[in-house]
Amino acid sequence: MADTILVINAGSSSIKFQLFAIEPGEQLDRRLKGQIEGIGTRPRLFANDANGECAVDQSWTTDEVSELHQALEKLVVFLREYVGSLPVAIGHRVVHGGPEFIEPTLVNSWILDHLLRFVPLAPLHQPNNLAPIRIVLERLPHLLQVACFDTAFHRHHSEIADRYAIPDRFYREGVRRYGFHGLSYEYIALRLPLVAPEIADDRVVVAHLGSGASMCALKGGKSIESSMGFTALDGLPMGTRPGQIDAGVVLYLMNEKGMTVKDVEHFLYHDCGLKGLSGISNDVRDLLTSVDPKAKMALDYFAYRIALFGGMLATALGGIDGLVFTAGIGENAPTIRQAVADRMSCFGIKLSEVANAKNELCISSESSRVTCYVVPTDEELMIARHTLQVLQKHEMPEERRA
Repeated sequence: MADTILVINAGSSSIKFQLFAIEPGEQLDRRLKGQIEGIGTRPRLFANDANGECAVDQSWTTDEVSELHQALEKLVVFLREYVGSLPVAIGHRVVHGGPEFIEPTLVNSWILDHLLRFVPLAPLHQPNNLAPIRIVLERLPHLLQVACFDTAFHRHHSEIADRYAIPDRFYREGVRRYGFHGLSYEYIALRLPLVAPEIADDRVVVAHLGSGASMCALKGGKSIESSMGFTALDGLPMGTRPGQIDAGVVLYLMNEKGMTVKDVEHFLYHDCGLKGLSGISNDVRDLLTSVDPKAKMALDYFAYRIALFGGMLATALGGIDGLVFTAGIGENAPTIRQAVADRMSCFGIKLSEVANAKNELCISSESSRVTCYVVPTDEELMIARHTLQVLQKHEMPEERRA
């Protein structure tokens, strides 16, 4: 079998992975897509092959897979049996790269320790992203690993876009607006010339709507502004995160409610957003089927804020020629898309009711002044491409193929 690249996106209790074969002409062929879930509770490994057929579905007791390193060992065993060898490289999604890391980076111990500095800026993601990198470095040190950063795509914003109105010394220390979901936006930017060439080089607002949600302004395929800032708390409301919030609210929670820094951190990352607004669920699918007025209010708020940020990003672009929806909600929730479009009708946005309901590629009506699309994202493929590019710059010792 051809050499392979493994892509890993690790969470607190799960490891999502995809395996890509490197075919002639440096083409990437997706061979496996799977996950180890329930680490420490009900551990289960499942994956589908390129045809969507089940390649593995295996469960273990909690004692057998209680920690991340045990889950990785199970994944290694499966890959050796299924593929016959380990991958030649692993690409990892790393949410925060800080001001220094602006491109995919080959990871060593020094790089890993440096990336740990950004854990406070992405406490939900960064520790989990970095944990498997450290484990592989310790146990398979010759296996090439590449960190691909969600912040990198936005690192060429203007200084005005990146700054907060605080003293300069903090900006120089790295307190600035970074933006996230960059791997998704980079993929969309590369995809638009193929699926929507008429807007690919123009002024496009992209809405990445999932459990984590943000928006990005693209001009000529480059990011010039984003809804997220210093951390992944900013911008749009999300499943459990509030999005944009007055810093005075944080001061109030600490001064008047006696909450500690850790209390506030947990509150903002776990108890707010759609979950906090509705009191029901952080899942849009649950809210769409609920008859509770609070569910409707949460969804109305979500659509309102998306439209509000859409207008802000259109201003940053000097106008808007295209609107793209992507990620889980963006790709699969016609009701949300319609609600956003209705609120942005002042820009000349009008959806085709039929095309929108069918989740078609182009969902705008013929009379719409702004062309609207639903474009599925593929962050894993983006990571695999970046990993291959780094791989091509480095020799692959035979022990990496063992």
